Amino acid sequence: MAQNKQASVKSIKRRARKSQKVVMGRAKEFTYRGYTLEELKKMPMTKLVELLPARARRSLLRENNHDQGVLYKKLSLESTSHLKTHVRDAIIIPAFVGKVIEVYNGNSYTRFEIKPEMIGHYLGEFSMTRKEVKHSGPGVGATRSSKFMPLK
Repeated sequence: MAQNKQASVKSIKRRARKSQKVVMGRAKEFTYRGYTLEELKKMPMTKLVELLPARARRSLLRENNHDQGVLYKKLSLESTSHLKTHVRDAIIIPAFVGKVIEVYNGNSYTRFEIKPEMIGHYLGEFSMTRKEVKHSGPGVGATRSSKFMPLK
């Protein structure tokens, strides 16, 4: 009887802690290297490039190829909300956040919405080109011993 009472006191305290977390837990505001999304959108491109990782910084400092330039112009327009593209090597910048984009993976278009956490990544990182291998059972090319599966 004493153990049940002690367990109930523990459970009451646990429930109280969880309810405080729900009340206290607010959605954290997104920041990228100390800057909010609004500050990143207002920031000039030269300053933004300095915040990005080395690979992204180097590719943005070099001149974009024709396809990347066209994509950046289309995505920077406010009216564009949905776009299909084959350009997988374009780097996501803050102006693209909130847009829906479909990236070609060699077989079909993978659709996703650009979120703030994707800043600095390539579009191709979110459109996988290879499927996960799912083996069903032994088939052609299996070894002699693995061809014979026990019957259940």
